[in-house]
Amino acid sequence: MTKQSGNSRSERPERIRRRGSQALLGASAMALILTAGTAQAEENPFFGLYGTPGLIDMPNADMAPDGTLSTTFSYFAGTSRNTLTFQVLPRLTASFRYTAIQDLYLRGWDRDTYYDRSFDMRYQLFSETDWRPAVAVGLQDFIGTGLYGGEYIVASKHIGKRLQLTGGVGWGRLGSHGTIGSTGTRPSEVIGEGGIPTYDRWFRGDFAAFGGIAWHATDRLTLKAEYSSDAYDTEQETGTNSGVSYGPVFERKSPWNFGLDYRTRNGTQLSLYSLYGSEFGALVTFHSNPRTGGYPSGRETAPLPVRVRSAAERGDLGWHQDGTVVNSVQARLRKSLASQGLKYEGLNLTPRRATLRLVNTRYGDEPEAIGRAARSMSRILPGSVETFVIVPVVEGIPMSAITLNRSDLERYENAPAEQMLGRIGVEDGLGRAPALEEGAGTRFSWSVSPYMQLSVFDPDNPVRYDLGIRAKAAYRITPNMVLAGSLAKKLNGNLDSVTREIPSGLARVRTDYAEYSRQGDPALEYLTLTHFGRPGKDLYSRVSMGYLETMYAGVSGELLWKPVGSRLALGAELNYVQPRDFDQMFGLRSRVTSSGTIPEFNGHLSAYYDFGNGFHGQLDVGSYLAGDLGATVSLDREFANGWTVGAYATFTTAEIDDFGEGSFDKGIRITIPFAWAFGKPSRQENNLNIQSLTRDGGARLNLNDRLYPLVRDYHQPELAREWGRFWR
Repeated sequence: MTKQSGNSRSERPERIRRRGSQALLGASAMALILTAGTAQAEENPFFGLYGTPGLIDMPNADMAPDGTLSTTFSYFAGTSRNTLTFQVLPRLTASFRYTAIQDLYLRGWDRDTYYDRSFDMRYQLFSETDWRPAVAVGLQDFIGTGLYGGEYIVASKHIGKRLQLTGGVGWGRLGSHGTIGSTGTRPSEVIGEGGIPTYDRWFRGDFAAFGGIAWHATDRLTLKAEYSSDAYDTEQETGTNSGVSYGPVFERKSPWNFGLDYRTRNGTQLSLYSLYGSEFGALVTFHSNPRTGGYPSGRETAPLPVRVRSAAERGDLGWHQDGTVVNSVQARLRKSLASQGLKYEGLNLTPRRATLRLVNTRYGDEPEAIGRAARSMSRILPGSVETFVIVPVVEGIPMSAITLNRSDLERYENAPAEQMLGRIGVEDGLGRAPALEEGAGTRFSWSVSPYMQLSVFDPDNPVRYDLGIRAKAAYRITPNMVLAGSLAKKLNGNLDSVTREIPSGLARVRTDYAEYSRQGDPALEYLTLTHFGRPGKDLYSRVSMGYLETMYAGVSGELLWKPVGSRLALGAELNYVQPRDFDQMFGLRSRVTSSGTIPEFNGHLSAYYDFGNGFHGQLDVGSYLAGDLGATVSLDREFANGWTVGAYATFTTAEIDDFGEGSFDKGIRITIPFAWAFGKPSRQENNLNIQSLTRDGGARLNLNDRLYPLVRDYHQPELAREWGRFWR
């Protein structure tokens, strides 16, 4: 698995795309860098050793504010837990955890450190009231190896302002000490390869009570005591593998834990614990909320004011017969838009109507670009021009046609943006854009930047990396046809040191990634000729050919149906591929691999839907690189400021034994816009993808410029969601 970050959503000459994946470590580091000072300290609950709201090692019923993203690092008794937790909805929390345990004895495991991945989910059934406690139900490690598998129902209640009481009942690990009853037979707790939901165990077997007390001594300091129902049975086991003795991890002498939590000014939690009568532990948790930021209003320069016309100007039509006036208007508008970070590409001008061909190179919130362009037009266009039509162009093709009345701009400049939203029209931009004026488009662009690639979850070394320099260039042959390439040179790293044989029962379409690192230095990451088109109303197309990505060359074609006012979009993609040589230059290699033959064709039918409230769903059904058939389900929550947090899972006809460890492809993805982090307008964004493992099942091409993300930004649902930035 690799990570490449720093995407932009603008035209390709300004785009710096870096695709791939990154581990929890990278997401955590990015959170530390970008989120300091952005959390609301008084709103976030205290987190426990599992990286979720809790006492110390036991959960409570608290919930973080909606949208909160929390990163927790905890350690005790040779156990390191690194957890990423997202408050998906006000009552729903999801967590991903990566754990390292030293000297854990497991039959057949002969390494000093055991690495484990787990997913949690919890839902608050009832919020706290004056007379009722908050009540939550949770699944711990419900998709994983089962090492931390457990379920719970827990209640928490504040007594006054300083005291909080918590009590609950747990199953699995949380029901292993002080059992008070049983709800049937729980299947054997066998630690396997993980990846399959452990639904056959949920709320079954022995259960036990747990609880505790938290006293808020001050606004920042909290003292805690808890009774734990986790016997840590697996950590107590001892044995010998390959002649080496392992375990116990620690000696559990008592079910009582004690701790103190301290919250800094920016909301960071620092904790120290006394655990199980024999150990000490520590924790640090960082919070961020994509709904807020260090620069809520941004740090961009103020927009130009709207110029209000006089009555005489509105009726003056004489200018239209003077060609020098028209030329002057075009030149002045081009200069004004450039000062706002926007690109003028053409203008059709009549006495009453002006249609602008516009490229947004700066603003991640597209309504801000539309609003600033409209202000510039109001200051420069002759007074008789009443109707403005702005046609945003991406990759040389028109996305939509946004129509505004100039009188409305003058009337509502100081009114809420919603009033202006009700006055605009959004239509399909097909055939509406002016022709590209000579000299208006950028032909050639280039960039040089550092890059980092990570490979994670290898049991021999959970984090491997490559660091280097990447040079990119693009030449626009026509407005909608571009030749682009990327060349990378490694400066340091150890991705090429992977020696462990990765088993696969499928054609080796991704698991040879270490060989690409060993031989690909320097590497031609991609070299493509891409044509973007509008074959008809509501239709968008892309055809790419060449070296499509680091591992594959060939031809890729895509067709997207997306009406400008619809929440639904449908797409189809078909690819013809040939694997590239490991040196990632110009050679190709055979499709025959040690475990199967790579098919010539792969492709998908896709459905995209905007559920509202920032939630976007995607379903891809088709054939994957290794020839397995199946579907990928994705759900992302996108905030108005560009933050996106989501997850995906791929289920195919590949058998679990053929797929290997992890059972099926799944992951978490986070997009952090540069504008949110630094306060200045930018279409750059950093993509962090946490993927369980790189496997051959469920693998797709890593293509640049798939159509849906390019198209939907300028359609009515997205424009309406971000319209509050129109007057920025």
